[in-house]
Amino acid sequence: MTGCWKEFLAAVWIGVLLDAWIGDPQGWWHPVRSIGWLIVRLEAVLRRLFPRTDGGELAAGCVLAVLVPACSMAAAAVVLAVAGFLHPYLRFGFMCVMCGQLLAAKSLRTESMKVCRAQEAGDVEGAREAVSMIVGRDTKRLTEAGITRAAVETVAENTSDGVTAPLLWMLFFGPLGGFFYKAVNTMDSMVGYRNERYLYFGRAAARLDDVVNWIPARLTALAFVLAAGLLPGCSSMGAWRVWRRDRRCHASPNSAQGESACAGALGIRLAGDAWYFGELRRKPYIGDDSRPVRPDDIRQVNRLMGMAYRIVLVLTTMGIVAMRMGYPG
Repeated sequence: MTGCWKEFLAAVWIGVLLDAWIGDPQGWWHPVRSIGWLIVRLEAVLRRLFPRTDGGELAAGCVLAVLVPACSMAAAAVVLAVAGFLHPYLRFGFMCVMCGQLLAAKSLRTESMKVCRAQEAGDVEGAREAVSMIVGRDTKRLTEAGITRAAVETVAENTSDGVTAPLLWMLFFGPLGGFFYKAVNTMDSMVGYRNERYLYFGRAAARLDDVVNWIPARLTALAFVLAAGLLPGCSSMGAWRVWRRDRRCHASPNSAQGESACAGALGIRLAGDAWYFGELRRKPYIGDDSRPVRPDDIRQVNRLMGMAYRIVLVLTTMGIVAMRMGYPG
């Protein structure tokens, strides 16, 4: 294969297979852990360098939002450059591994299904412990239905953040694009809170995350609509209707996109008030309360994720190939 875009496509497709096969085994090094380490270290340094005022914290956060993606991409570029110096095939191998590591489809499915299996076995506390590993809210107050709903919401929302968004960034920009995206998304998950500590310091990271996820979140929602039409027990029309109605029912411009499409596809109601760090946050409901949530909804939302993932991968690849046909490189 010749040409950078062809190499990107091949590496991403092999990365998809690696993620499906290996996933993210516990104990293995993962680039997101290194990005998280960098964020913690830079935050400590920047808070010492900048004044402890609203303006100073805002400026420090802007510097963080520049340095973390830049350093993450630079580290990946150095690894690929060294590998390429040794042998082109080694470089391509590293590209494939990087693409696989930046996708989270298998880990998201594996962790959410632990909740499903515990619920189906009647182990409420086991399900509560399992869901606490994949959500940011307080789980001690959750009812059985709340545990199930939290797991469904996590898969619905993180299909974009953990699967389709990095996939799209890598298809168009290769592994470095994937590292840029993951750096921004990890920053948002660590400092993008509207609390006293991060209200100003994390604002730049949160806004940058909104920007890089704007298109992927909406494409993911549309992929859910298409996927619902291909899966038994799901409603494509319901996904479309609820997405059109409830896609803005969240403080973030992106978070309710996939969640609303999934709620409509499954015919259930998601979101609503939730506790975070001992504080009750009022949030609107998403979807219709036409039936109670049940543990099998976790299994069904994972089927939706898998089908939507394939739709985005295939259609985006076809679009890139079609655009590139007749153009050198």
